[in-house]
Parts: sequence; structure tokens; C-alpha cells
Amino acid sequence: MGAPRVAFLPDSFHEVNGVAHTARNFTAYAQRQGLPFLSIRAGAPGSRGSAAIVTQDSVTAVDLPRSRAAIAMEKDLSFDPLFARYSASIGRALHDFQPDLIHITGPSELGIFGAYYAWKMGIPLAASWHTNVHEYAGRRSARLGPRAATWIEDAALAATARFYRLARVLYAPNEELCTLLQQRTQRPCHVMRRGVDTTLFNPAKRTRAKDDDTIILGYVGRLSVEKNIAMLPRIEAALREAGITNTKFVIVGHGGDEAALRASLPTAAFAGVLRGEALATAYANMDIFVFPSDTDTFGNVVLEALASGVPAVVTTGGGPKFIVHDGQTGFVRTPSLMAEPIADLVRDASLRQRMAHAAREYALGCRWDAIFDDVYAHYPAAAHPDPAP
Repeated sequence: MGAPRVAFLPDSFHEVNGVAHTARNFTAYAQRQGLPFLSIRAGAPGSRGSAAIVTQDSVTAVDLPRSRAAIAMEKDLSFDPLFARYSASIGRALHDFQPDLIHITGPSELGIFGAYYAWKMGIPLAASWHTNVHEYAGRRSARLGPRAATWIEDAALAATARFYRLARVLYAPNEELCTLLQQRTQRPCHVMRRGVDTTLFNPAKRTRAKDDDTIILGYVGRLSVEKNIAMLPRIEAALREAGITNTKFVIVGHGGDEAALRASLPTAAFAGVLRGEALATAYANMDIFVFPSDTDTFGNVVLEALASGVPAVVTTGGGPKFIVHDGQTGFVRTPSLMAEPIADLVRDASLRQRMAHAAREYALGCRWDAIFDDVYAHYPAAAHPDPAP
């Protein structure tokens, strides 16, 4: 029996975020392996016009530009209330491709279409969990008070779990989320970690002078409340109180809270959004990676930092704690205690060097092909009748 014909409808593809990064790598994997693969996604931000269909080797890509009515959620994320106009185009693409399985990544416009056509065409549905939507909802509603924020977070989790229950097989980036999904949906869930390009993200990309004594503390990611970036100025203040003055933050990314972060970190360098070689060089020039988010389901940027030979300090919440080996490739602490291990790393060059080497060695074992091989290995389970009540 040959490989299944997979139709993939991701929430993001062209944007700068973890879902899009995984989606692009998944599509590239299918092309490398010669697998029959249909990728239906929203067009690049700002694109206009009609649907564009391109077939290259075994992969067919359908780009659906968003309308001018699209509502900006972040600088490169939007929701298009008129996206339903593509219903017929999506249906035709699926009919022409004749997939054995449809794979979605969440309750977005495309995720809803994927679930609908899986039901309409009698095709098994697989779904991967990439974003803790409920935690984002709770963080963004915190101004309403703790009781309201908790209620909103619980309601968002219940609604999202109901949506994921439409699928026959689920994937999540860590064991903690797999357990949560299995409990909430009664569906089998498999761990789908993330990979990293260790050729691109490499310590050899470092360009700083060897006699530069400044310790660069790096952050890469969206500059928004759910990333807990308010901890960064607190960490800097704690380091200064401890007598450490030779550190400097380098911030890569953008988002709605950038102005507030600039005001509270006046000495930091803000690089904006970087891609490719520029991003790889930025990582390699860091000495310590600081990632205070406790809502990330995985943390692609943490793995990219490790691949670049940069030890990471992350929180005990969310997915990054499953990437960093505490005391070996970095440290895992509650947000309020992150400054202490950062101070230890600043003061001890040999500790930084040992952890940098261990970080690189760990990342070398994280290959995208092995991860997507596992995804395909679990697809057959979706073709069987669903035993769940």
C-alpha cells in the first residue's frame, strides 16, 4: 500500500510564527519524499487577487489571498470574515486531489473548512495542536479581572477541545498537551515535536569580536502579552541589583506590546523581524537565550537557539521545559526565579561553554524528517472507525 494522499490545511503558512514554520517544513518534507500532498493555505500577508494553484513535483499548493476586510489580530496575523467565498475553490481542489486524509492545525478559517469537507466527503480527519488558544484568551482578558479571565480561559479550552474531537487522530508537541487532549476529546493523541535546521542555525555563524565582553541576552518571538515579555525588564533589573552590569538584551520580533517593551528596556537593541541568515547570525551572536513565555506549546525559537550553541533559560510552564534539559543545556525556572541562573551563566564562562556544547549536541538529534515520518506512521489509525463514544 502506498503513502496516503494528504490534504493539509494549516492555520498559518507564510507568516512568522511557529505554526507557519512547521507548516512550511511539513510541505517541504512531502516534496522531498515524493509524497502526494495538497497544501491549502491563506496567501501571504498583504496579498490580493484570486486563488493561485501551483504544482511542483508531488506537492500541489493552493494560496487563497485574504480580503481587504481581514481583521488584524497581530502585525502578521489576521482573520478574514469573507474567507467563506473560497468554499467552492477549496471543495474543487479537494475533489480534484481525492485525498485519503485531511490534516488541520486548529479552529481557523481553513481548519473549519477542513473539518467540514472531511465530514462532507467522508474523509478521515487528523488535527495537530499548535497554539494554546485558551491560555492566550485568558492572558488577553486579564484586564477584566482574574475571575473573568479564568472563566474565559476555561470556556475557550472547552470550545477548542470540542472542535478537536471532530478528528480521529490528534497530535500535540509535548506529553502534557497530549494527556490534556486525550482527556478532553477521548481521541488518541501522539507527540509531534518540532525539528530544526542545524545547518542554518549553527554556532559557526557568530560574528562578534572575541574580545567583546558584553554578555548578550537574547529573545526571539512575538512581542505580546501572552509571551510574558514583561519579565524581561524585571530580569534586567534583578541583574543590576546583583551587581551585574555587562549584559545587554537583543530583542528579535515584533508585536502589539513593542512600544511598552522599548520604554521599559531602553538599553536593549530591537532588531525587528529577522529571517534566514540574518536570524541565524543573531542567534549565534547571543550568549544566553531568555524565553519567559509559559503559553508556548513547544518553542521553536528555543530549539533554534540551542542549535546555535546558545544555552536557554525558560519557564516551568508550557512546552519549552520539554526542550531544555535543566542544568545541561540551560535552566528551567519559574518566571520569578529566572534571573538567578542567568546571573550564574553571566559570571561563569566555562559553564556557558559547557552548556553551549551540550545544547548544540542535543539539537543535532532533532531532525524534521524523523518527526514527519512519525506523523505519517500514525495516519492509518485515522482511517479506522472511531471507537470513541
